[in-house]
Amino acid sequence: MSIPQAEIYSGKLFFNSVLPLFKEIAMGTKLGKLFAGKRGVIQVSAFAGGEKWGTHFLLDQGQMTVKLGPHPDPTIDLEFKTLKEFNDFFKGKSKKLPKIRGLKHLYLVIPTFRVLLKMAALLGAANPPAKSEDKILLVKLYFYLLSSGISQLNKCGHPQVSAWARSSPDRVYAWSVDNYPELSAYIRVKAGKTKSSRGQYTRSKPFFTMRFDTPDSSLGILLQKDDMLRSTAEEKLIMEGAPEFGAQIGGFMMLVGEYAK
Repeated sequence: MSIPQAEIYSGKLFFNSVLPLFKEIAMGTKLGKLFAGKRGVIQVSAFAGGEKWGTHFLLDQGQMTVKLGPHPDPTIDLEFKTLKEFNDFFKGKSKKLPKIRGLKHLYLVIPTFRVLLKMAALLGAANPPAKSEDKILLVKLYFYLLSSGISQLNKCGHPQVSAWARSSPDRVYAWSVDNYPELSAYIRVKAGKTKSSRGQYTRSKPFFTMRFDTPDSSLGILLQKDDMLRSTAEEKLIMEGAPEFGAQIGGFMMLVGEYAK
């Protein structure tokens, strides 16, 4: 049975753009202490048309490395029967838990679920978090997700994004927050190819930057609480580049949200 294209887009986004954020939460919050001194391979996977898709995390003495694709012998594996079950779980449409292979390794199972729950709470939030550190973390997660998500949609052949990438010269589109250099990400596009990166693009000035004055202002737009035109008029959102390119990137941001929400 063929898999609907929308399920494929969602699956690629969750495996290749959302799940890598696991490391940011695991290593960048107090939850990191749960992994201190531990070793193993943590994997989340699903079967898609007879093929196993997955993202895994190599843990070595508390240090974590993200790897796209399945691992041949993970210590624990959160395995979904189908891609739809996987997508529905991460979209919050289903509470059906995956099969847990390696359940005896509770020293990894429990921390893994705690991080996934934290990630779900942050990315599923309708309103900005109350704590300042959570606001900063959420902006970082969104910037990473959006830049990577747009690139992933191009790589898996989304017609709208792929047409844009094919016709584009060498350009860089960026997201940033004033006075928070850690809150930045970008995507580089050239002749059909795209590559997303975290941090600031320093080789030259990006072709277009969606720049916010504060983390709160960025969350107002990212969580669709604030009007973009009003934020621009009040200089909470500064678009460095032609407005039509801002509208274009904004449309792609919405696409990522549709498939990953």
